[in-house]
Amino acid sequence: MSDRFTHMVRWLAACHDCAAHDLLLDTVADDASFRRYFRLTLPDGQTRIVMDAPPALEDSTSFVDIAARWASAGIPVPDLFEYTLEEGFIVLEDLGDIMLRQALDDEHRVDTLIDHALSLSTRIAAQPTEGLPVYTAERLRDEMNLVLEWTLPWLELTPPADWPQAIERIVDAITDQPYVTTHRDYTAQNVMVQGERLRVIDFQGAFKGPLSFDLTCLLRDRHAPWPAAKLDHWVTAFHAKAQGTGLITERSPERVRADFEATSAQRSIKVLGGFCRTAFRDGKPRYLGHMPHFLDHACAALAALDERALLDWFEREFRPTLATALSHPEALPS
Repeated sequence: MSDRFTHMVRWLAACHDCAAHDLLLDTVADDASFRRYFRLTLPDGQTRIVMDAPPALEDSTSFVDIAARWASAGIPVPDLFEYTLEEGFIVLEDLGDIMLRQALDDEHRVDTLIDHALSLSTRIAAQPTEGLPVYTAERLRDEMNLVLEWTLPWLELTPPADWPQAIERIVDAITDQPYVTTHRDYTAQNVMVQGERLRVIDFQGAFKGPLSFDLTCLLRDRHAPWPAAKLDHWVTAFHAKAQGTGLITERSPERVRADFEATSAQRSIKVLGGFCRTAFRDGKPRYLGHMPHFLDHACAALAALDERALLDWFEREFRPTLATALSHPEALPS
C-alpha cells in the first residue's frame, strides 16, 4: 500500500467522520492520464467515486470549475461532495458502471442512445467558452505530429513527402469551423448510462474548439467504423440539433459532414501518435491495441477529404508495419 493511498484513506475518513478501517475502497479504473479512480463504500452502505489526481501530474482545478459551471447550467455532471485541490483528491457521485460504450452493444438501443448523446453534445457546445483554452492551429498541428515523434521511430518508417502540406490542409479545414465549448474527450467511455438518462464525466480537458470535435469523439473512437449510412444519419441529426440550439445558421449538412471528416482525420492521426507516447513514455502499452481502429478512422476520413497521397502511405506502408509490430507483444513495453 503506497503512502499516497494511505494518506487518501485518512483524508476520506476525516471527511466522513469515521475510522479509516470502516471504509472500503475498490479500484474502478485508471486511464491514459495519471488519474486513478476508486469506488468508496461508506459505513452506511452509500457509495462514492474517488478521483486520485496527483497535483504534481494532474491539475484538477479545471475539473472542479467546469463541474460547478455545467451543473448550474443543467448539464448532467456528477455531484462533487468533497475535494482538496492541494492534495488532488475528489469525492464524486457514483454514477454506476454502465458506460455508453457497453450500452451500445444492444442494437435495439443504439439509435436512441446516440440521439440522446448528440443532444447532450450540443448542450455542452452551447455553454460559455470564457476561460477555456483555445484549440489553436498550432496545437492541432502539434498533435498530429506526435506520429512523427513517437510512432514512426517505433515502426522504423519515414513520413510521406506530402505530410506537412496535408497536415496544413486538415488544420485549415478545422479552424474554419465555428468554435464552441468542446468536452474534448466526448467518447462512449466518458458518457454514463442511467436508464434513459446520460451523464457526462472526465470533462476537465474542455476547450474552446471546433464544432465537430465532440461529434468525432463520439462516432469515431475505440470501435470498428460504423456503417456509412448510420454515420450519414447521425451527422445529419447533429446538424439539425446544432441549428436548433443556434450553434450554426447557414452551414449545410454537407459542410458539417466535411467538417466531421477533417476533425476525424486530425484526431485519429493524433491518437496514433498519442497512444505510442502513452505506451513508451508512460508505460501503458494496452492502448496500442486500439490503434487499428483509429487507423481505419483516419483512412476513412482521408478518403472523404481526397487526401490521396497521405491515404496511400497509411494503407501501403503504415498499416502492414503496424500490424507486424502489434503481432509481437514481446517487443512492447511491459
